[in-house]
Amino acid sequence: MTALFEHSPWIEARADAQPSSGNRHADLMAVVHAATPEEQLALIRAHPELAGKAAIDRTLTAASAAEQASAGLDRLTEEEFARFHALNAAYREKFGFPFIICVRLTDKAGILAAMEARLANDRDTEIATAIAQIGEIVRLRLEDAR
Repeated sequence: MTALFEHSPWIEARADAQPSSGNRHADLMAVVHAATPEEQLALIRAHPELAGKAAIDRTLTAASAAEQASAGLDRLTEEEFARFHALNAAYREKFGFPFIICVRLTDKAGILAAMEARLANDRDTEIATAIAQIGEIVRLRLEDAR
């Protein structure tokens, strides 16, 4: 089975160690929200940059590779790649973690627009947004596993 969270098996392990509410997604996200700020940052940082080095090197998880491909990120023009690279660098420089968005719910243009818009946010807003986006990614991965 595909890992629901990128390189973060501790979330599923903690959820499994607690009584189930009957809603797997809610149980998992409760673990994320109860995690320490350091654990939340580690979760965010476990995600690859969009159209970044891991995509080029083909070291993305299978789920991430498929999700990025669904948004066309595996078929960027040189100009688009340069724009993603510049925005990824600016975002990481400002916030200290990669830009996270549920790519299956948008497309290349939507992702680029969100990257530009979210650069204006403060760090706390971006941490909360990244966690919410991770929640959407996990929700879709859970639906796929059914």
